[in-house]
Amino acid sequence: MSGFEAVLLYVCVVIVLVLMYALPRVPQVLTGSKPANAWGRDQPSIDPALLVRAQHAHANAVENFPLFLAVVVVGALMNKSADVIDPLAIYVVYLRIGQAVVHLIGTSFWLVMARATLFLSQIALIVVMAYRLLHG
Repeated sequence: MSGFEAVLLYVCVVIVLVLMYALPRVPQVLTGSKPANAWGRDQPSIDPALLVRAQHAHANAVENFPLFLAVVVVGALMNKSADVIDPLAIYVVYLRIGQAVVHLIGTSFWLVMARATLFLSQIALIVVMAYRLLHG
């Protein structure tokens, strides 16, 4: 899988996460049981815990996406995708999927530690790709 294909897969993960918490809100607004502005950022969450965790997993994925995208694009611009980016990019996505799944499962100490490990592993892979682009 190419780095750009991995980026597209990452985007699909982000879309699934946003739909997990956004879609359940649509019927509530359409039926009038909740106003459209019931989910303001300055208000406490009224969603079930799973949807709150999906929202947080989505935010985490969005926060890391620019780093991943930048390394993939720079690798392509440097004509080093095949050697540097392509072999590792899919693992960033696998780790992101793992982190999202763990995020959705719960917030116990061990799950948070697993999530942190998956996050740091993604960052490490992005750093390795960047290093290899600079020094490869």
